[in-house]
Amino acid sequence: MSLTGSVISLVLGATLLGFTTRLAIPPATWVSLILLLHATRTMPPILGLLALWTALYVTVAIGNRGVIPIGGPAYFALAGAISLTMAIPFALDRVAFHRLDGVAFTLIFPAAFVAVEFLRSQHTSGATWGSIAYTQFGYLAVVQVAALVGIWGITFAITWFASTVEFAWGRGFDWMTVRIPVVVCMGLLVVVVLAGAIRVALAGTDAPSLRAATLNRPLDLFAPGEMTRITEGRVDSDELPEVKQKLTTLHDWFFDGSRREARAGARLIAWPEANLLVFREDESAFLEQAKRVAREERVYLAMGIASIQPGDHLPVENKSVVIDPTGTIVLNYLKTHPVAGWEASLIRRGDGRVPIVTTAAGRVATAICFDADFPEFIRQAGQQRADLLIVPANDWKQVKTLHMQMAAFRAVENGVPIVRAAASGVSSVFDPWGRVLAVSDFFAPGDRTMTAQVPIGHVWTLYPHIGDLFAWCCVTAVGVLMVAATLARAV
Repeated sequence: MSLTGSVISLVLGATLLGFTTRLAIPPATWVSLILLLHATRTMPPILGLLALWTALYVTVAIGNRGVIPIGGPAYFALAGAISLTMAIPFALDRVAFHRLDGVAFTLIFPAAFVAVEFLRSQHTSGATWGSIAYTQFGYLAVVQVAALVGIWGITFAITWFASTVEFAWGRGFDWMTVRIPVVVCMGLLVVVVLAGAIRVALAGTDAPSLRAATLNRPLDLFAPGEMTRITEGRVDSDELPEVKQKLTTLHDWFFDGSRREARAGARLIAWPEANLLVFREDESAFLEQAKRVAREERVYLAMGIASIQPGDHLPVENKSVVIDPTGTIVLNYLKTHPVAGWEASLIRRGDGRVPIVTTAAGRVATAICFDADFPEFIRQAGQQRADLLIVPANDWKQVKTLHMQMAAFRAVENGVPIVRAAASGVSSVFDPWGRVLAVSDFFAPGDRTMTAQVPIGHVWTLYPHIGDLFAWCCVTAVGVLMVAATLARAV
């Protein structure tokens, strides 16, 4: 291929990949990686990798504007670092170019891609954000791979397909030359997709269900930025009475809404993350009210609460509190994973355990927002056979859809239905196969209450029991394959 053709391939691939930053278009990711890989394999090594990094940088910088919650030079520096990690698998693949052949050569790129995504999730503050596995949301047959080996298996499937197709492309699709790698890869991918499709087709619909509702805060109670200021504890003594009156109005809003939905048939009512603000000194009285509402209406209340102690070094307890229909607090959980920056500077962290309690409705677990972006954390719910996971969340407009979609993969990994109540985002319900049962967009006009019949019950999956074994195998495989490539070069 000419240099011009390689550049066109690079630009098209980067453009397609850019679309998937915010939109789940499953085929676009598969095609984009073929084009990007073809460009780097057909261009001179140094030029190709520099061009790739530049294209990825532009893609990341444009696609993540507003998604990454920082600005200024720090944003562009972070975009450069992210695009650099994305280029590493291509660089390793290029190093092995012409040193290995056949199936072994096609495995370097996928193993390296998984290794980089996995290690990045373990050692940076972004968790699994940016994994290409999430671009497959809605492609249920492929998403079921997460039930076996987590999202890393999905990433591997996409990148192995790209590596194999490009392997054949680079050899003119000469069947006698490429048949073994193509048959091995495509054969296994067909089996995986068929197995996933069968799993979804056989998914039961006869599980006991629970009518659930999610509420959201009133739009006109607080001035812009006021909730943030209160959460930070920046309240002067002379304005304290007025602020407390607003918080009382906020509490009544949620209690009245909970009574309304309970009387309409809901048995579980969930409030978003930190939507209920309460000063620590008033928390006991508030919780007594909440217990009374749950007891009188015979409902489960799952409340996202920000308990604030002005003047403390860490003034906020970001909580998920669940009260059962007897008026008993059965779960009181502090968020374990704050978002780096503003939130991390304010909140007291939890103990690193996903709490689970046995109730009349089943085994109920809870986590909060960013917690759900850590598969190794949420798999505690799968290990303990949770029948329902409640996730209060608080997003912003640019990430509302993407973050909602990411939660579906936790449902599949752990075989657990998820009720996600989101402020400034998309509230949603997923079944254990990742199917969307209900959504409600905070930014849509009209009533933002969401209701759904939630199937209650655990579905056994492998991932909670083997954890990230597959990802670690990919890390190991990269080392083995690169050694093999080095030895092949020496020979």
